[in-house]
Amino acid sequence: MTTPLRLGVAGLGTVGAGVARLVETRREALARRAGRPVEIVAVSARTRHRDRGVDLSAYDWEDDPVALARRDDVDVFLELMGGEDGPAKAGVEAAIEAGTHVVTANKAMLAHHGAAMAEAAEAAGVALKFEAAVAGGIPIVKALGEGLAANGIVRVMGVMNGTCNYILSEMEARGADFPEMLEEAQRLGYAEADPVFDVGGIDAAHKLALLAALAYGTRVDFAGVAIEGIEAVTATDIAQARDLGFRIRLLGVAKMTEAGLEQRMTPCLVPAASAIGLLSGVTNAVVVEGDFVGQTVFEGPGAGAGPTASAVMADVLDIARSGATPVFGRPASALAEAPRAADGAPAAFYLRLALRDEPGVLAKVAAALGEEGVSIRQMRQYDHRGETAPAIFVTHPAPRAAVDGALGRLGAMPELLAPPVAFRVEAV
Repeated sequence: MTTPLRLGVAGLGTVGAGVARLVETRREALARRAGRPVEIVAVSARTRHRDRGVDLSAYDWEDDPVALARRDDVDVFLELMGGEDGPAKAGVEAAIEAGTHVVTANKAMLAHHGAAMAEAAEAAGVALKFEAAVAGGIPIVKALGEGLAANGIVRVMGVMNGTCNYILSEMEARGADFPEMLEEAQRLGYAEADPVFDVGGIDAAHKLALLAALAYGTRVDFAGVAIEGIEAVTATDIAQARDLGFRIRLLGVAKMTEAGLEQRMTPCLVPAASAIGLLSGVTNAVVVEGDFVGQTVFEGPGAGAGPTASAVMADVLDIARSGATPVFGRPASALAEAPRAADGAPAAFYLRLALRDEPGVLAKVAAALGEEGVSIRQMRQYDHRGETAPAIFVTHPAPRAAVDGALGRLGAMPELLAPPVAFRVEAV
């Protein structure tokens, strides 16, 4: 009889319970595709006696995930707990030390410790796979590491946080402001009670850092990602963007330039008819541009029990068929420290200014922009409210440093009644 591939599952939340359900439901199909039976032998979680909607009584229980990782009857340790450090990191390190393969859905841990973990895993001859850590059910890690491996990657970009995309697309559909839609997202379970990792762009930036490492053969550099959340986006911005032919999305972009690796996760205006612009709800999308293949688009559910469990088990099947392969598509020892691009490539910017309604103000704005070398392509003034004359500007392409310099000048103007807001216009 063929020896089964034995799994230890650490973490029995939405994803862990989904994995247990998938293994039970798809047992025969998994065995056919793995070439051997796939079974769970032991599990671990913070709370033992809790209804998770799936029968776990057949599995051994370990209170400590590190003890689970060290069991000699576990071939693959599934780290589904989450958290940058703590039990998740300790469990993965223990598994690697024990010579046990690892599958994780933990983007925060890998964004901070991925390079060191990759080196340790490859030195131990074990796999460290993380398809489920980026964009849920979308097989983007495998696509970059294998399907597009012959290409030089020109650019990777995408919407990688369903909470933010839900909020922004619903703001557009309803004409609502950010606080109202954030509250609804929390009520529906799309956003946590403390939503800062989602709406602040941090969650999505973790994912972008991993994709950039895969795309460009560099060490993971989360600290090099420029991050800006969606909290400043208003219903006015959404409406003005639509009138200009754009939609606003929290967009991650990674691109290798002559100046170094550019990584940013920021709200951007994108063409309304583009694949990114048409994206709505909690769906994720990643666009990869290769020098030979051109533009490819990957779209699907970015979270949830089923999609994420699907990605976890895809990694398990890969291990069953091929064992250990380089974590980031090439040997960890060959991963370079990418120089950080000090400034992104020049781009058009959308600017929103709340100006005092008096003669000469627009001339002062034009002068402040011109002194930093930023020229105006479009300008709109709308909805005079008492003494306030809100104005929208779209610039010609300019370096971000020049735009920041102009924003500094504008912010010092006494005629400006609120801090200026600037969003990049991204060609997709």
